Amino acid sequence: MSESPLPSKRRGRLFRFGAASVVLLGVAGYLVVRYDTGGGTSGPGCRVVSAKDDGATYAFTPEQAVNAAAITAVGTARDLPERAVAIALATALQESALRNIDYGDRDSLGLFQQRPSQGWGTPEEIMDPVYSAGKFYEGLEEVPGYTRLPLTVAAQRVQLSGFPQAYAKHEPDATLLAAALTGNSEATLTCEGRPGATRAAGTDAVRDALLRDFGRDALEPVGAEVGDAASPGPSAPRNGDPGSSSGTGTGSSTGFSSDSDGRTMTLSVSTEADPGRKARTQGWQLAHWAVANASALHLERVSYAGREWTAGDDGGRWTPVDGEGEGEGDEDGKNSAGADGGADYSAVRITTAE
Repeated sequence: MSESPLPSKRRGRLFRFGAASVVLLGVAGYLVVRYDTGGGTSGPGCRVVSAKDDGATYAFTPEQAVNAAAITAVGTARDLPERAVAIALATALQESALRNIDYGDRDSLGLFQQRPSQGWGTPEEIMDPVYSAGKFYEGLEEVPGYTRLPLTVAAQRVQLSGFPQAYAKHEPDATLLAAALTGNSEATLTCEGRPGATRAAGTDAVRDALLRDFGRDALEPVGAEVGDAASPGPSAPRNGDPGSSSGTGTGSSTGFSSDSDGRTMTLSVSTEADPGRKARTQGWQLAHWAVANASALHLERVSYAGREWTAGDDGGRWTPVDGEGEGEGDEDGKNSAGADGGADYSAVRITTAE
């Protein structure tokens, strides 16, 4: 015997309930994308700590580290202050959890969830972290007095988000990241890295990644006379994928000198052009950038200013280098290793895995 049909009013209520459930599930999924800041827990981790001895710390993934370093490099290449970088990082933490995702609300894409339909660029452009960060900074620079505004207000002026207060909760973490990745906070960013990696990217890939994130013009003032080396191609590794080196400019004058072992790159920091604290800050930015990219580029060791990071060594901590002091050095910041017990601020050394 067939069941009698439901009364029309009851059917209507069930239909409305079902439709509301679908909407709520969709909103919940959207909020997970927008508010999740974990970025996953698999793989070796990264950590940044406060230089103020206040116990503040933030743990994040290698994927997030690569993207945060790129966002920071683009900002400093534009000669923007640390505050601008903190605003950008907090925005990306809120919008994508610092992951370069290819989905979002409507046609939103990438680190900043920018929409092609709203004139941010093509989908391919927006999925390029360097491009998307540049577009965010372009918008931020048009906000009058953004460095004096509350972070959430400055971010919202650019993003026009439906959740304008959400950026504020990421300010503490973004501030820690910005201080470390701009080089203003020394030896405060660490990553476990990938010790014993079987597939090394090589120094060519490191050079290409540096040029991709910082740009030729930004690297030249710190001694990287990149000359006529070809622009890095799409094969430069990102987000934990070692990829393959483009191989461009292997025998050309790139300004990144390599040791005889073929695994160690020396990147000069010009203390003549930018003496003192500024040169030291640039050196630490490059050193922290390298550590943030350690998993993606399969780096074994990064050395700067009398300290050394080694993949997998006690969680990738910075430790003093034997024979080098950690003093402040001369007033002009030009001291070299062994001079009056001071550390060498003139070069960052990056060693890839075998």
